[in-house]
Amino acid sequence: MTNHEAMSLASACAQALFQRDNASQAMGMRLLSAGPGCSRVGMTVREDMVQGHGTCHGGYLFALADSAFAFACNSYNEATVAIGCSIDYIAPARLGDTLSADCVEQSRSGRTGNYDVRIENQQGQLIALFHGKSYKVRGPVLTQETPNE
Repeated sequence: MTNHEAMSLASACAQALFQRDNASQAMGMRLLSAGPGCSRVGMTVREDMVQGHGTCHGGYLFALADSAFAFACNSYNEATVAIGCSIDYIAPARLGDTLSADCVEQSRSGRTGNYDVRIENQQGQLIALFHGKSYKVRGPVLTQETPNE
């Protein structure tokens, strides 16, 4: 597979998953880019995402990183799920911040993979670090179109 074909496949897989991902869409996430083993997802911190201390609830940060992880590990058109994730919160995200989550594949072998996600705000300040471990299940990400006969 050429690099162009791999990039096209990864983009198609991410777009298909995002279209079916009601949760990410409801949180206002935007799929910014995707490639083989990587993705970038954006989200703006809204008022309904702010917790009692006046900063973005950690669950939203986790969800943002988890979505970036999902798009990256499913970029080879092999259905893949998370089998473990962890997050370290570095600095608070605040109301109105525009966050980006960049996921990069660290390893992929057999049925498992390891991915790291870095969340930054619009000023490039590190907000959180996430690590996810993936597991390949059966089936493709993209559905096969059957021609009408």
